[in-house]
Amino acid sequence: MAKHEEDWMTTTLDASGMPARSLLPFLDREHTIARPGYSRWMVPPAALCVHLCIGQAYAFSVFNLPMTKLIGVTQSVSGDWKLTELGWIFSIAMVFLGLSAAVFGRWVEEGGPRKAMFTAGVAWASAFLISALGVYLHNLWIIYLGYGVIGGCALGIGYISPVSTLMKWFPDRPGMATGMAIMGFGGGALIASPLSVWLMSKFATTSDVGVLGAFITLGCVYFVFMMVGSAIVRVPAQGWKPEGYVPPAAATKLMTRNDVFVYQAVKTPQFWLIWIVLFCNTTAGIGVLGQASAMSQEMFPGHITAVAAAGLVGLMSLFNMGGRFSWASLSDFIGRKNTYFVYMVLGIALYVTVPYAGASGNVVLFVLCFLIIVSMYGGGFSTVPLSARHVRHALCRRHPRHPADGLVDGRHRRACATSANTTSHTACRRRRPTTRPCTSWPDCSWSASSPTSASVPSTSVIT
Repeated sequence: MAKHEEDWMTTTLDASGMPARSLLPFLDREHTIARPGYSRWMVPPAALCVHLCIGQAYAFSVFNLPMTKLIGVTQSVSGDWKLTELGWIFSIAMVFLGLSAAVFGRWVEEGGPRKAMFTAGVAWASAFLISALGVYLHNLWIIYLGYGVIGGCALGIGYISPVSTLMKWFPDRPGMATGMAIMGFGGGALIASPLSVWLMSKFATTSDVGVLGAFITLGCVYFVFMMVGSAIVRVPAQGWKPEGYVPPAAATKLMTRNDVFVYQAVKTPQFWLIWIVLFCNTTAGIGVLGQASAMSQEMFPGHITAVAAAGLVGLMSLFNMGGRFSWASLSDFIGRKNTYFVYMVLGIALYVTVPYAGASGNVVLFVLCFLIIVSMYGGGFSTVPLSARHVRHALCRRHPRHPADGLVDGRHRRACATSANTTSHTACRRRRPTTRPCTSWPDCSWSASSPTSASVPSTSVIT
């Protein structure tokens, strides 16, 4: 591989000698490798610059009622959008959040955090500007495309981009690193909710509710902050580790150094059961967050104003953040399954109580129910990955991936599962040349020159 530098473009020659050009070389992963002396504590602010911005999605409900009065201004008239039609904006964004995170996950990891965060920033700003165009033209489909599709993709890419980077910088504190990232996403509404209401009040006139100006302003502000985050983010150099940190010498019951393809994980019932738990928990939380402002104002007219509803959305953002830490910490003591059982039983009780609170005019009970529901919504995002990690670790022990070819060897997998007391790995001999030792298992010491017994650790228990 040969590389030639130009003023604004990096040219890399591939194996065939053809030039592979990068229009924006500063976004490439190799340009984000930290130099000696770089402080890893610069990475959490970079992650927060992105996650606090895209966390605005949880405050989008403050726009719902004003957008039902774009023509009538003071009240909805013929031609104004219905609240049910506007609810699809947030729903579409959440759908594309999940789809983009799944589709672009590998690209984010290979391309590096700067390229992903830059892409997310451009897409997130574009989502607001395109949505502003939809408001100006009074075309709801443009808003579906802007905030729903493009904004949803920005949410997915922006959500996952800082997480793996933080875990690389903080191998000694992976839980804290992940918590810093997802707390920023959950807490973005705490800033965005009052900011959005304030902006609409500043841009509002006798013929305009202020949504158009608020969208344009938010798009520009978020673009600047997300560009700052993408500029200061770095990845550690190969082999870097924190001073004084000693990696675990051996795998434990819930730890492994192996890896497993997602295609193996999705074949297990445990994966899909966990997926269903997260799907139900997320659907319930999104249903509340997507309509929190409008729902509270309509259920308690005269008691909850637009400003008070924005305060409720901000308070829900706090419980969204707190739930991500509190429920995850609780699950360490009572177990993951018991935590999910609490989600189900307590969730049913709270959803049954909400209509009663609304009918009786009990604002305190209504708010309390929604705060706990949102805390469980946030807790799902922190507890479910822990269970998924346990499934992955269990699969790693049963389906190791050979590091030389990157593929799962079925025959070697069967041999490793049954050869705890044998003197050789016959599958290893059949699969690969005898000059290549078996390296799929950390405890497997068989080689062509000195066959020895292999001890296979027991499969970890999913809790």
